Amino acid sequence: MIKQEIFTKYEKARILGARALQIAMNAPLLIKIEKEDLERMKYDALKIAEVEFESGILPISVKRPFPKRKEGPLKRIAVKKITDSQVEEKEAAEEEEIAREGEIMELANPVDESDEQEDEGGEE
Repeated sequence: MIKQEIFTKYEKARILGARALQIAMNAPLLIKIEKEDLERMKYDALKIAEVEFESGILPISVKRPFPKRKEGPLKRIAVKKITDSQVEEKEAAEEEEIAREGEIMELANPVDESDEQEDEGGEE
């Protein structure tokens, strides 16, 4: 008895698509199919590829690489403790950055005093 390999749905789709393309390009069929069966399948390359796949005669294999095996003991990573002063320094730096961005926005979009006076005058 021949043990048939189990494929994922993605591998099966890839194999069937590749074989159907070969059949569509007039590759010879690997299994003997009667003319009535071909007419019933309407000469569909994908259906013919499925019949060949199910019979287990396709010479297409799937290479599944495995992760590389590490030899020897694993290295420990040093854990760095964060102090309260480091957290406060980081927060202060973030606040300064936000303040600088606000100054840049003010420089990029200056407010004209005459525009402010027109706005105040138009509201009355």
